[in-house]
Amino acid sequence: MADLFSKEMASNEPDFKAPRHIVVEGPIRVGKSTLAKALAEQLHARRILDCEDNPFLADFYDEQPGSAFRAQMYFLYERHRRLLEARPEENAAPIVSDFLFEKDKIFAYVNLDNEELRLYEKYFDLLAPSIPAPDLVIYLHAKPEVLQKRVSKKGDPVEKEISPEYLETIASAYGHFFFRYSASNLLVVDTTEIDFVERNQDLQELLRRLRQPVKGTQYFLPLVRS
Repeated sequence: MADLFSKEMASNEPDFKAPRHIVVEGPIRVGKSTLAKALAEQLHARRILDCEDNPFLADFYDEQPGSAFRAQMYFLYERHRRLLEARPEENAAPIVSDFLFEKDKIFAYVNLDNEELRLYEKYFDLLAPSIPAPDLVIYLHAKPEVLQKRVSKKGDPVEKEISPEYLETIASAYGHFFFRYSASNLLVVDTTEIDFVERNQDLQELLRRLRQPVKGTQYFLPLVRS
């Protein structure tokens, strides 16, 4: 990883080892994909994309019976497969993904009933041990009303079915999960007042922060804009 990121990290922290697996996480339209793409370019890393072609997702948003379990199991299989195939090896390029494997469980707890959840957890517990924790997780969050505006602006025909109540529930579930998260170094970023998609200045400011090591749980506090 002989690039600007690793050089600056090395000069600031002699004993610091640059992360080889970085995950960008957060609820829908918070800026995950934009940041993950920028990081992958900066680090010359392989990028792992979350599943965007779930054939059961449209039925789920239409509230078709049984569609939640089918959609969740498809996500579980696909996310496990993608992370397993892309595990970083010694001396190989680092990887940047826009999803954490545990993300799947966040949605399962929200979307499945008790019987479905019991069956789901058996499969999750079977697959989870084969996926190592990443070196660094960047958790992006924003107020639900901000996420709703971004969903509306995006204009995705599937996402337009997402209700404000569901989006608020998901945002709350993410906050609950990451409040207790300790498996990796964690950088928490509030994107309510910043927008990586619309303002390149916001993106560059965060990239500068990521040239420094993150240890434990830390918070990125962007400059307040007038």
